[in-house]
Amino acid sequence: MKTYAELKREILSDPEIKAEYDNLEPEYALIRQVIEARRELNWTQKELAERMGIQQSHISRLESGNYNPSLAFLKRVSKALGKKITLTIG
Repeated sequence: MKTYAELKREILSDPEIKAEYDNLEPEYALIRQVIEARRELNWTQKELAERMGIQQSHISRLESGNYNPSLAFLKRVSKALGKKITLTIG
């Protein structure tokens, strides 16, 4: 049985899949940062959602990558987490 790392390496050896994976990296980096900030506070998704005045399902969709949030929504998330958003174009 292959490990996750071996399977990932094998799948990403396909140039088309690798290109799509690379295109999605900014979204996944953002998701990782939101999850990390929430966990640093020892908050559940429900606790974050309650502090934002929204349903927990919105946070779940954001963290699972099933939601394309607006900048305004991301600003609300970052404010609730006590963080600020920094954007770069490079």
